Amino acid sequence: MSLVTSLTYALPHRYLSSLARRLAYSQNPGTRRWLIDTVVRKFGVDLSEAANSDPESYASFNAFFTRALREGARVADPDPRALVMPADGHISQCGPIEAGRIFQAKGQSFTVAELLGDAADAVPYLDGSFATVYLSPRDYHRVHMPWTGTLRETVHVPGRLFSVGTAAVSKVPRLFARNERLVCHFDTDFGPMVQVMVGALLVSGVETVWSGEEIPAYGDRIQRKDWRGRGITLQRFEEMARFNYGSTVIVLLPKGVADLEPSLHAESPVRLGQRLAVRTAD
Repeated sequence: MSLVTSLTYALPHRYLSSLARRLAYSQNPGTRRWLIDTVVRKFGVDLSEAANSDPESYASFNAFFTRALREGARVADPDPRALVMPADGHISQCGPIEAGRIFQAKGQSFTVAELLGDAADAVPYLDGSFATVYLSPRDYHRVHMPWTGTLRETVHVPGRLFSVGTAAVSKVPRLFARNERLVCHFDTDFGPMVQVMVGALLVSGVETVWSGEEIPAYGDRIQRKDWRGRGITLQRFEEMARFNYGSTVIVLLPKGVADLEPSLHAESPVRLGQRLAVRTAD
């Protein structure tokens, strides 16, 4: 295990993330400019894709980081049977869920029940499929819907805030089931679907389009919110949530409803709207 990864066990995760949040929301011109310039330069951010391509015009680093894309910068797969990629980034892992376990990295896995924070919620996915998408600091940081769904429930699961970079994912056991996360349950025309917004070290927040900020406030106990009957239906490819710094989204699908795109594999670069899977169920 690398020194940096080892140190993450001892670091005060929430304190560091709270500091990062204050910096991200600062409207001090010098702080804002330094943060934006550093990220653009270090990670090669393509501002030509942004709805607002002028880095000087953003009120804060967070406003820049959660920037919208210009119209037409991403399009949904034209096949109406295709479930689409929920975000820009790269595939951490994807494939079948085997006996209720999700593959994280060589020698590392976790259960669906651990990820969702509830054994009963895990039942529809025990032999389904998953895709884990990592968003780096250079990527567009809004997460969209793979398929049209009506929000049923969210579950805020408290936890640590380990880095979700490749080194940590390969070494930290059950990382995605240990980090703080927001589990979003949807009902679709093929049955249930889950998108899990996983927090990470220095992630200063997770926001949804239906209720705004969910993380922070950081939690100490599982909190469930029932959204049934509210009529919150999001269309395929529509924005669902956003990270206020780079992190990971995990999509879970029940068995037999869709075949994952066979060209996808670990480390595949992906873009919002490309094909994630194709419907097989009527």
